[in-house]
Amino acid sequence: MSEEHVDPEACRPPPASDEPVYRIHVFCCTNARPPTHWRGSCGGKGSRELCDYMCRLAMALGLGRIRINHAGCMNVCSHGPVLVIYPEAAWYRFENENDVAEILRSHIIGGRRVERLVLSIDPDTIHG
Repeated sequence: MSEEHVDPEACRPPPASDEPVYRIHVFCCTNARPPTHWRGSCGGKGSRELCDYMCRLAMALGLGRIRINHAGCMNVCSHGPVLVIYPEAAWYRFENENDVAEILRSHIIGGRRVERLVLSIDPDTIHG
């Protein structure tokens, strides 16, 4: 019986790229609570449909290396519906398709924040 020589270098994974998989990552809160819940919810205010619209619009515009995700509760329910864009950690409130399109076109494509929709959140007011 002969022993085969295995080159240890052949077993190593390729080196990781410094380039991120996504250039921009958007998290839209789509958490839903019962309509009578005292905190309300982004999902109860139509955020799921608006997030899906943002995904479709980004695809229609041919944007690459962007990921738009449904996310669970972000703990700022009174501001909702909300989304956050990374890597900038820019928080927005959005209510309709026009808001979503403006965030996509101004912030994501144009690199300009949509001041009328920007949320300024004091981390000390977030209750976990």
